[in-house]
Amino acid sequence: MEFIRTRIETQVMSMTGLALGQLDMENPKGDPGLFGPQAVCWQVHGDFPSMLIGGICALMLQMLHPRVLAGVWDHSNFREDMLGRLRRTGQFISGTTFGSTHDANWLIDKVRSIHSQISGTTLDGSVYAADDPELLTWVHVAEVSSFMAAHLRYLNPGLSLEDQDRYYAETALVAERLGAQQVPRSAQDIARYLENMRPQLRCDARTREVLRILQGAPAPSRMAKPMGNLMMRAGMDLLPGFAGDLFDIQMGDFKRKMIRAGVNRTAPVLRWAVRNASVHRARRRMGVL
Repeated sequence: MEFIRTRIETQVMSMTGLALGQLDMENPKGDPGLFGPQAVCWQVHGDFPSMLIGGICALMLQMLHPRVLAGVWDHSNFREDMLGRLRRTGQFISGTTFGSTHDANWLIDKVRSIHSQISGTTLDGSVYAADDPELLTWVHVAEVSSFMAAHLRYLNPGLSLEDQDRYYAETALVAERLGAQQVPRSAQDIARYLENMRPQLRCDARTREVLRILQGAPAPSRMAKPMGNLMMRAGMDLLPGFAGDLFDIQMGDFKRKMIRAGVNRTAPVLRWAVRNASVHRARRRMGVL
């Protein structure tokens, strides 16, 4: 059983930001980072299955904004290295959540520096810049709302509204450090923001190409491919109804039930196998079992 567990854990770790090897989550001892183990974001971001599903959903949702899509299309190598992009995104989320204070600040400064160099024009002539506060807020809200939706569906549907609001208030701090403004800080504000953003969202040929590349992203191994396919379908299933309609995703009730049942059978195995993820290392740093 230990051989099986470590095989699964190795495959999972190869998909995360830890595979980049740049952060030491276990040191310095006692450093709480930006939040500390009492934070709700430690609970939400500490579950690999729901975070993977939420991350897939978030990426699809983000790409519905034409200016965000243009920035990624023009300045990212996602077409050649989708797994690398997912790892880098995972590194930022896990590092700012679980990393030491130094590492979290380093990641924020690094992303701000990258954003300052990204600008351009969309196909319809609109100007975009990666450090535009409005775009940063959209990217953030698409991300955290997807993580919370996956957490409520696949880990803890009983998470109180108070704790959901705490989560959004905590994670707003990182978005604001990156330059986002007027960041929603409660579940109610998040829902209102998403509703207000709907008229700005589009799904065109390039949006669909991002989805196609995401669906075809190579798995770390043959063993991981079925799990990756399931998580991909679960991410599509997690999309808000209006976003699913824009992508023209056709899923009947039976198919959705089968996807969710598959995740509910798979997720406990992944949680059993993974004992050395960012949250586990951060707990060791803080002396928390």
